[in-house]
Amino acid sequence: MKQFNVKSIRNIALLGHGGSGKTTLADAILFYAGVTDRIGKTGDGTTVMDFDNEEKKRKVSVSTSVYAAELGDKKLNLIDAPGLFDFAGGVCEALAAADSVIVTISGKSGLTVGAKQAFEKARALKKSAAFFIGKLDSTHAHFYRVLSSLAANYGAVICPVVVPYVENDEVKCYINLIENKAYSCDGINLKEMRMPVSTELDDMRSMLLEAVASTDEELMEKYFSGEEFTPEELISGLSTGIKSGDICPVYCGVQQTGNAVSIMVDNLMQIMPSPADCKFTDSEGSECEFSEQTEPALMIFKTIADPFVGKLSYFKVLGGKISSDMRLINSRTETEERISKVMWLKGGKQEDAEYIGAGDIGAVSKLGGVQTGDTLSLKGNISAAAIEFPAPTLSVAVYPKAKGDEEKITTAFNRMMEEDKTINVFMNNETHEQILEALGEQHIDVIISRLKSKFGAEVELKQPKIAYRETIRKPVKVQGRHKKQSGGHGQFGDVWIRFEPCDSEELVFEDEVFGGAVPKNFFPAVEKGLRECTAKGVLAGYPVVGVKAVLYDGSYHPVDSSEMSFKMAAAIAFKEGIPQTAPVLLEPIGTLKVLVPDEMLGDVIGDINKRRGRIIGMNPADNKMQEVIGEVPIAEMSDFSTAMRSITQGTATFTLEPARYEEVPQNIAQKIIDANK
Repeated sequence: MKQFNVKSIRNIALLGHGGSGKTTLADAILFYAGVTDRIGKTGDGTTVMDFDNEEKKRKVSVSTSVYAAELGDKKLNLIDAPGLFDFAGGVCEALAAADSVIVTISGKSGLTVGAKQAFEKARALKKSAAFFIGKLDSTHAHFYRVLSSLAANYGAVICPVVVPYVENDEVKCYINLIENKAYSCDGINLKEMRMPVSTELDDMRSMLLEAVASTDEELMEKYFSGEEFTPEELISGLSTGIKSGDICPVYCGVQQTGNAVSIMVDNLMQIMPSPADCKFTDSEGSECEFSEQTEPALMIFKTIADPFVGKLSYFKVLGGKISSDMRLINSRTETEERISKVMWLKGGKQEDAEYIGAGDIGAVSKLGGVQTGDTLSLKGNISAAAIEFPAPTLSVAVYPKAKGDEEKITTAFNRMMEEDKTINVFMNNETHEQILEALGEQHIDVIISRLKSKFGAEVELKQPKIAYRETIRKPVKVQGRHKKQSGGHGQFGDVWIRFEPCDSEELVFEDEVFGGAVPKNFFPAVEKGLRECTAKGVLAGYPVVGVKAVLYDGSYHPVDSSEMSFKMAAAIAFKEGIPQTAPVLLEPIGTLKVLVPDEMLGDVIGDINKRRGRIIGMNPADNKMQEVIGEVPIAEMSDFSTAMRSITQGTATFTLEPARYEEVPQNIAQKIIDANK
């Protein structure tokens, strides 16, 4: 592949709802570019971008892929992002690398949640955006209904560029509104046809002309004077509008046949911004240019951690040229990294490159200490803004199926966390379980499948245990007496302890002994005995908190008393005294914040109430959304992520943060106690 300057590069991401046809559109684009000899099918596992075994098996994209293709005098880095919500981390990676996006919409399903979220994320990051309404060969597909929905949601920025001419629910040809010409429906190789007469087509072209006129005063004057725009003026106006965000062009076609895809590609390569038209944001919020003249710098936007191939880092060049054997400094770790061999990305393959220039995308292997989101530069003084990934929302406990696999599993999870920033794995020290957190059930299923296929380890998944605790509700005074005679020196320890409630996570120990009833050198033994007992409470064996123990009296034997004797006496006092303090079970309570559309507010509140939750506030948010703030028992939240997907069709997002502990209702507490006997 030849080198291209920064102005000739287009980094375009394909986003949209799962099943909308992004990956097939990528194949159609690459087929038109001449890099493949056919358009693959996701159902057959023959697409270029879905090269991972999990993708072929599941027939859906689960990770971001990149393909570098030459299109005449320009270069296209096509980035295919997953559409399923469970793999939303891939969208964040794609947006970090892309300068513009194509939001793919099914002409049958219409403007779905995934498409809306993709467009809103792109707009929030100031990425130029276009729409492709595809699958127009499907039964009940309706381009104009989808276009009306786009216009209703996003207003005047929606600008049709390629539209279908439909008779009797069948697409007869495609109209390129820039040229005002009709083309046949015969795949990639379009043939010009006689222009059909249609008032609807005239209305569509008026939308294009008005949008273009609004980008320039001279064009506005020309428009109002009734003069016709030249194709060059339309291209120029679209280019200006898409870069400013005032225009979002709309295209259409059929991915599997390539119908009208070539019109879109030719047009977008002219009007979409190059990296030279864009800026990246550094860690301090300043905007910086992609320039070939600045010092070499790159940002890692994706990591593949394979046990056989090793680590492969995808990067975008922020400045200068990145070549093999170059040494750069990681701004996060301040350590030097050697760039071994730089490569262009071709789906699941790589092609060696002499260098990767500013604004371009490439890959490098074996960067051991580098993570996704890191910035490497010549002096280590450049740092791109962090990539914001969604927090995991679903947790499972992981148990190895085979003994001795613990270390292998831990190593595998560490590698996976390098690869996927939406995964979190940790050991819960209270429940002694290894917890896997991810974005959903399918995400977890892929993780476990890769754990077996890539790392040779199998695990069993369980619902995580809840870290309950126990505490006391009233004070009590109790004696703990330990006496044992077994020949020679005996054992004798005698303590009087007052247990009372207090506000503390750990045992609070005090002494009020007078007159040497218990020698001071035995006080630490008494405290140790009590602390060991708090590890397992008397109700269900959970840790005991909120207890103050005061040693106020006792007795000792000058020969038989020892530290062990007083430790045992303290334990006896605890076991006999705590049941008399009206002990209760405590459960963790979390602060829940849910962002939900107005029309689904009632259903979400109803679900929270069913989980013993309390609504403590609501705040209006942007885009007709409401923020619901509540407090809920963690024990009731194991399937909340799944419920929100079902209730809100994936439109709601939420966070759950641990807040405090509260007493478990008696009827529920008894079930927990019975289960732990």
